[in-house]
Amino acid sequence: MQVDFIKSAFRESHYPPEDRPEVAFAGRSNVGKSSLINALVNRKKLAKTSSTPGRTQAINFFSVANRFYMVDLPGYGYAAVARSMKKKWGEMIETYLRKRANLKAVVVILDIRRDPGQEDTELVRWLKEYGRSPILVLTKADKLSRHQAVLRAREATEKLKGVSGDAPILFSAKTKDGRGEVWKKLMEAMEIEDFQVHRL
Repeated sequence: MQVDFIKSAFRESHYPPEDRPEVAFAGRSNVGKSSLINALVNRKKLAKTSSTPGRTQAINFFSVANRFYMVDLPGYGYAAVARSMKKKWGEMIETYLRKRANLKAVVVILDIRRDPGQEDTELVRWLKEYGRSPILVLTKADKLSRHQAVLRAREATEKLKGVSGDAPILFSAKTKDGRGEVWKKLMEAMEIEDFQVHRL
């Protein structure tokens, strides 16, 4: 199945046409966002991964089977990034999330080993206020035992219950655990019934 990088955008005028459903991926820098995208579409290097947080600086659009877009948003919350750049990124992401008419859901990615931070909570609350559907995913689940992972998921649910009532999905890019569940949520959000994920 065809999966293609379309373009990088720094402002609204750079976005591709709103001609198909779209899902975006957001999270703190180095949370495993690119690895999640790559695992979902079964590609190793579609979204660029890096051990250096803050490398994704543009909004990157990918076309999946000419049916919908996946959008990789710049990571947030990395202290080593200049304050002026953080402000620019924040404005860029907020404009996209507020104005993009074909955006059906936002996957909010959290590292299972870390508590949700203020920026994570604010993002989920903002999405709810503006009618965007957050899909919570706890990445790097393979770093913990199954019992520990379940406990961490409960703790994350408790911390975010004031802004999101949905339980997070446990996910591992290494083992692909949770891949089917994430795809199910994405298809429901985009109201696509005939997409064959197994062909990716």
